[in-house]
Amino acid sequence: MQYHVDGDLVPASEATVSVRDRGFMYGDAAFETMRAYGGTVFAWDAHADRLERTVKTLGFVDALPSREDLHDRVVTTLDGNDLDDAYVKLSISRGVQPGKLTPGEAVDPTVVVQVDSLPRGGVEGESVWDDYATLQSVKTRRVPDEAIPADAKTHNYLNGILARLELRRAATDDFQADEALMRDTEGHVAEGATSNVFFVDNGVLKTPSREQSILPGVTRSIVIQLAQEEDFQVREGRYTVEDVRNADEAFLTNSTWGIRPVASLDGIEIGRGPMTTLLARLYDERVEQLCY
Repeated sequence: MQYHVDGDLVPASEATVSVRDRGFMYGDAAFETMRAYGGTVFAWDAHADRLERTVKTLGFVDALPSREDLHDRVVTTLDGNDLDDAYVKLSISRGVQPGKLTPGEAVDPTVVVQVDSLPRGGVEGESVWDDYATLQSVKTRRVPDEAIPADAKTHNYLNGILARLELRRAATDDFQADEALMRDTEGHVAEGATSNVFFVDNGVLKTPSREQSILPGVTRSIVIQLAQEEDFQVREGRYTVEDVRNADEAFLTNSTWGIRPVASLDGIEIGRGPMTTLLARLYDERVEQLCY
């Protein structure tokens, strides 16, 4: 496997960054996780838009390479590894600077592209997940937007890591949940550690509002669009864990999973239903149409 580091393809074992890189020292970096289907990066513009917003929040957007340049680096990495269907992670840090908390004004960003093989997606593809998700609510709260802008996808993922560690500590010999359900500081459902949450209640598709401290996922936006095209009622709001537990069906979304049904929350069975099934099919059809 080869990764793309600052303009060059290098073997994964040699793909390194400086210990003085601010992405390593402070998490002062942005990233996007994407899927390539049939050699095409799915929803590239949406990911590039969010990357630009994050880098703007971090204050070094003027040093961001053009999206054409970044896209070329991703494609070069896919081609260099002879991959058509793949996981893609694009990272951009503020680069190497002296070890001071206050960033320097001059920025030479570090740009890294990592890829890994995934199965074919779309209508004729297969899921990257082995089974429906088992959710467990955790005590770790989502960092509020007032502290760290929720729509910034940065290298600082301690919030999600702490939530996942809760799952490990709560595990038994017979069971361990594979995704954490996080709440905001007011106790409302926010998101999974690495996913957005949807559930169906009496035919209404519900999901936490963007007015809360959630990362507005690219796949989340696509799913909402697909639902609206089918004239489904979509309601973004503030919901409790109990609302999700009592749902008729529920699923998670992210760029790697696509749509992943939820088997249970806190041991209470939920499962897949007709809306989840239809949206998953429509999502696969959209991937097939745009990428294969």
